[in-house]
Amino acid sequence: MTDTLQHQPADISSAEGSTVQKAAEKPKRKTAKKPAAKKGAGKKLVIVESPAKGKTIKKYLGRGYEVVASMGHIRDLPKSKLGVDIENDFTPQYINIRSQSATIKELKAQAKQSSMVYLATDPDREGEAISWHLTTLLGLPEGLQNRVTFNEITKTGVKNGMAAPRTIDMDLVDAQQARRVLDRLVGYKISPLLWRKIRSGLSAGRVQSVVVSLIVKREDEILSFVPEEYWSIEAVLHKQDHFKEFTAKFLGRNGEKIALHNKEEADGILRQLEGAHYVVQEVKLGTRKKSPPPPFITSTLQQEASRRFGFQSRRTMQAAQELYEGMDVEGFGTLGLITYMRTDSLRLSEEARQGAKEYILSTYGEGYYPQTPRIYKSKNAQDGHEAIRPTTPSLTPAMAKSSLTADQFKIYKLVWERFMASQMESCVMKTVRALIDANGYAFGASGYRVEFDGYTVLYDEAKDEEKAQQGMLPPLEEGEELVLQDLQGNQHFTAPPPRYTEASLIKTLEENGIGRPSTYAPTIGTVLSRRYVEREGRQLKPTELGRVTNQLITDNFHEIVDVDFTANMESQLDLVEAGKLPWKQVIRDFYGEFERELEAADQNITGEKILLQDEVTDVICEKCGRNMVVKHGRFGKFLACPGYPECKNTKRLVTKAEGTCPRCGRELEEKTSKKGKKFFGCSGYPDCDFMTWDTPLKDTCPVCGKTLLRKNGKNGKIYCSNEHCDFEKGLDEV
Repeated sequence: MTDTLQHQPADISSAEGSTVQKAAEKPKRKTAKKPAAKKGAGKKLVIVESPAKGKTIKKYLGRGYEVVASMGHIRDLPKSKLGVDIENDFTPQYINIRSQSATIKELKAQAKQSSMVYLATDPDREGEAISWHLTTLLGLPEGLQNRVTFNEITKTGVKNGMAAPRTIDMDLVDAQQARRVLDRLVGYKISPLLWRKIRSGLSAGRVQSVVVSLIVKREDEILSFVPEEYWSIEAVLHKQDHFKEFTAKFLGRNGEKIALHNKEEADGILRQLEGAHYVVQEVKLGTRKKSPPPPFITSTLQQEASRRFGFQSRRTMQAAQELYEGMDVEGFGTLGLITYMRTDSLRLSEEARQGAKEYILSTYGEGYYPQTPRIYKSKNAQDGHEAIRPTTPSLTPAMAKSSLTADQFKIYKLVWERFMASQMESCVMKTVRALIDANGYAFGASGYRVEFDGYTVLYDEAKDEEKAQQGMLPPLEEGEELVLQDLQGNQHFTAPPPRYTEASLIKTLEENGIGRPSTYAPTIGTVLSRRYVEREGRQLKPTELGRVTNQLITDNFHEIVDVDFTANMESQLDLVEAGKLPWKQVIRDFYGEFERELEAADQNITGEKILLQDEVTDVICEKCGRNMVVKHGRFGKFLACPGYPECKNTKRLVTKAEGTCPRCGRELEEKTSKKGKKFFGCSGYPDCDFMTWDTPLKDTCPVCGKTLLRKNGKNGKIYCSNEHCDFEKGLDEV
């Protein structure tokens, strides 16, 4: 860069180039024709992270600007060595990323020709660090006000960002450096110990180790769980003159609950109830308001997309990133559809709330907009971003659908509806609870009806466990006697805690302060790709490798897998970001104890390697007669003979599914697409090409006898696999 590189106020309504000093006027004379200026010469250069984002921004900035992409990080710690000078106060040794050499060359060439370079990488720690590295790489002056951020990629968002350039925020950069160095120290120092004791190629991670530990602990709780028997008693009742049945549950006696532990206790109560009169003792009417959920932050968006669509967090973030970066939308032009998707803030701009108000009033009427506008307060938000919301509230999902992919549409619809709902009036429900006496024993029944749907006319949260809808009880009066239709005792057993899904794991990480919004998806992706954890449906289950690795780390580095320690480390990184703690102090405080643990582990981890136990199957190797075992390869699981290298027999691992093929009657198999998505197909392929994304059930169709399929999601149902049969029923009818 030249010494003339200075800050110039950005004006996206102008296409001006660089300011050129005019020479004093001289008599005109014929001169040799000068060569044409190079493309981009004298223009202002804007560097973003991705080409898609750059394409959208370029349309707003006009001809006076060039917009190029850094394609993510351009400098990082080296892969071949630690890259942290421990003896020199943990100084990181950054190098240019080799695979980015062509991009770096292009960036340098573009910067050399430009009158001004603006750094417009993402508005978070990683984005700030990339801008800092670009400053070093391109030789830009320190203290230059050329850092611009866009919370939304719209004309207004870009204009506001370009109008307020600032210097690099070194507190943000230092927070990123601290995290990067911590992760490098943990990974490079512990990994060789794993290679020595388990096998080469393994790696450890500061946050990923906690994630694996949580999943292993939950699995241990499940395996050690001992079910306990308990019983319930339910009475099916109706009024004398009204035959709508409702269920009342046994509570106890004299205001005290009675727990039924076995059949004998339940039968004893049932005998006491023989010939009893069921009389309404008390009726309580009430009103309950159900407030809308707040707009999305990163973690809640990932959780909801997982519950509703079964999306992995990486898939959700990919679609959200594309929506943020922008695209051409029919009738609206080029724009980013949602605000920045890595945020833990619930703040909404006044402009956004006003846009929601206008839409709600014009579409639903005054009754659906609250008298006091809704303002949500963030808990421990780390930045000034807004919540995830549509950039243009008037752009409904239906309007955008033709311009979006299937994933983009699902995520945009989710974000748009959640944002609109967050600004709407509460749902109002009329509730009733009845206390019923039978021979001195108490039964309870409750129900509700929706008096005013409020925000639920547009949006209602998905739940991890679907709850049965309760309808309104028939009108009951105190003192009236009811008719007993049925009385039964039911046996139950306590259930173990469920395995984590991505949604519940992200919720746990968030509640415990582990990681930050930007880390959830890549961390879960890492533990899956390294086969410490595997999926079983939507559930996350530790592998044998994950268990052994977790045990080794737990035995030798207890702080690395300690939830409280990791959460405290995140708090320290937040203090660095806030400028209240030097980043190297965080490293110093951590490394002292860590180094002592490393020295002890080096002495403790000796002897032969731990032999991982392969999963043995009942499939017999036809070449040598051994039971084949499950192995992992580049393309997933397969069967192999344990007699290797004497016997090298392998074969495809077949997972049988419930039911039979509706076309040819053969067995169905669970399979995986090239993109890793599970589906079900006929075992007779390629002779029979029947396949379905929905889950086959063991039950058969009552109409034609073919296998039934279960379709999950918001519009889930049970339906017949026979394309010529119309039988179907709702999931609530199962």
